[in-house]
Amino acid sequence: MIFEAMSVGSFMANCYIVGSNKTKEAAIIDPGADFNRIDNKIKELGLIPKIIILTHAHGDHIGAVADLKAKYSIPVYIHEYDAEFLSDSSINLTKMLFRKDLSINPDVKLKDGDIIQLSDLEFEIIHTPGHTPGGICIKIENIIMTGDTLFNKSIGRTDFPGGSFEDIISSIKNKIFKYSDDTIIYPGHNSPSTIKSEKQGNPFVN
Repeated sequence: MIFEAMSVGSFMANCYIVGSNKTKEAAIIDPGADFNRIDNKIKELGLIPKIIILTHAHGDHIGAVADLKAKYSIPVYIHEYDAEFLSDSSINLTKMLFRKDLSINPDVKLKDGDIIQLSDLEFEIIHTPGHTPGGICIKIENIIMTGDTLFNKSIGRTDFPGGSFEDIISSIKNKIFKYSDDTIIYPGHNSPSTIKSEKQGNPFVN
């Protein structure tokens, strides 16, 4: 597996590029507001983008979606409960954060437990509401990309539209912490962690 992490945009959102060593087909996870950097990295790695998967619909995670979709003619996947957010700039925060209207219609609406098969890669969709109603984490091999649900020693904000502190804590404890302690957490912002480290040291869940 090819796995590349890069922080993009003024809010330093983490974009993840996950590709197959066998076919070079790739998924782009949360392409934030830096199309050129993301596209250059795709070219540098020699990958063929096939899908975009969004952990949630907030503006700092979706800024390059339209350009990538247009260039590569690839579908956009998001949980069904965040689909409306993605198409409404007042809810996806692009109007507030960037003073522009970004409205995107998703191609595939995901549900909890869905498996996305891409070449020899298998992405497991874990519905983790709290930051947004349709927030998801994405598991592949021993990695979980947690979006803005779980950070290194922190959690995502719950004061945006549709947010819920009770839901995000429940999502973390019941949906993420059930995986093995050595599972690596790659969050939507900041540095990686492990489930063991978060169980032991995250002040929001202890």
